[in-house]
Amino acid sequence: MTVSPAAWPETYGDEAKPRMGFFTDTSVCIGCKACEVACKEWNLIPEDGLVWTGESYDNTSMLGANSWRHVAFVEQNEPLKLDGDTATANVDGEPLRWLMSSDVCKHCTHAACLDVCPTGALFRTEFGTVVVQQDVCNGCGYCVPACPFGVLDRRHLPRKPDDAPLALPLLGSKEDGRVWKCTLCYDRLKGGHEPACAKACPTKSIQFGELGELRERADQRLAKLQEERWNGAQLYGRDPDDGVGGFGAFFLLLDEPEVYGLPPDPVVTTKHLREMWKQTALAAVATVVGTALAFIGGRR
Repeated sequence: MTVSPAAWPETYGDEAKPRMGFFTDTSVCIGCKACEVACKEWNLIPEDGLVWTGESYDNTSMLGANSWRHVAFVEQNEPLKLDGDTATANVDGEPLRWLMSSDVCKHCTHAACLDVCPTGALFRTEFGTVVVQQDVCNGCGYCVPACPFGVLDRRHLPRKPDDAPLALPLLGSKEDGRVWKCTLCYDRLKGGHEPACAKACPTKSIQFGELGELRERADQRLAKLQEERWNGAQLYGRDPDDGVGGFGAFFLLLDEPEVYGLPPDPVVTTKHLREMWKQTALAAVATVVGTALAFIGGRR
């Protein structure tokens, strides 16, 4: 079953495009960070990650307002394949493999960030992706805890003189304060080009295209790796029936999602929001009615 994201494609009518996304095959990622560099260069993202984190060769640590792509490095004393064949070995001759993965915003089918944004700064594009409009974002930060992946973040850097004003300026704040994240290079998509990170990836670990085609490609790749007995090969975010309706940017992993710092069973955080508001409204009505009855009874 294929689930369509809310507000797409119906609201775009004839202007709706096929849903586009990423398939990241971590089995061929070499950790070169070309995707991080290309993303920063094209989107004019401020520098960060200049201090080593101590987490292997990772110098960005996580996704954020100034890191829209993050290449994770995980070193394991595990065989690459289940038949004992290993890519390399440590000094003691034990199996050693490096798991590398370029993380990014998932562009969820059911995106909680869209549900909680009070200004409409977050919107679903004609390509089915999720984008933040910086000239509309008021920096409230509601979307930050709403994301089950910790992707969204506010930019804590000084504002530039030529920056667009916040929709509702933060009094006394000289910080940028707005939320920034991957747009799946929306400007490039509108021009008929692939995102900068996919264009720069030398091994085609990051693959861009129509989501349906990417899912078929991922299924074939997983079947090949399982036939070759690769250790732990699995798809993450490919299933449209998962807690967020499937990712617009999904992955082939070589271990459990937690190993890569990803939630094992993500669920859209606003799943019960409508029911919660309904219960709140009923409670408010009951309170008003109860108060009125008590007042009437007291007068008697």
